[in-house]
Amino acid sequence: MLLVEPQASMQALNRLINQLQPAGVLLTGLAAGRPQVTLERAAVNIMDFSIPDNAGGQYQDTPVCAEEDVPAAYLSSLPLRPILAAWREAGIPGHISDTAGLYVCNVVMYHALHELRLPGRPEVPCDFLHVPANSWVALSVPGDRPPLPYLSQEEITRAVQLAAQTMAQPEMVTVAA
Repeated sequence: MLLVEPQASMQALNRLINQLQPAGVLLTGLAAGRPQVTLERAAVNIMDFSIPDNAGGQYQDTPVCAEEDVPAAYLSSLPLRPILAAWREAGIPGHISDTAGLYVCNVVMYHALHELRLPGRPEVPCDFLHVPANSWVALSVPGDRPPLPYLSQEEITRAVQLAAQTMAQPEMVTVAA
């Protein structure tokens, strides 16, 4: 599990990638308020937080990667349409989103894709799934606000498993952000 803080998340992700040498990486993060599982098409090289992260940082117009000549965005390297079709066949609501947003989930996706494409590394498929709240999270909304939309934890788990199976990779790493 990664912290909701850019630097700590990137460092932990580096350690995991280097230790495990995965054949595929499937990252997940919570998108409370969404009613379905979401495949992210792209991650952008920018942090622009509307709320502070867990360390109190609130970045604006800050690059994820400050190196010169890095792409403005990375595209997912997973088979998005086949994963979406597998979800629909299994009765799991899902869709494809154009970007992972500008918060820590985007940082994690961008950083993972950047690290996995460094020279000398084998080509490794990677993507980010935003998952909706489960019932415990959705129903524990403070105050008089209505509960969030949610999927059961079983459905969320099935969605992640189907995405991993559709990747058809012998070794798979799933990291929750």
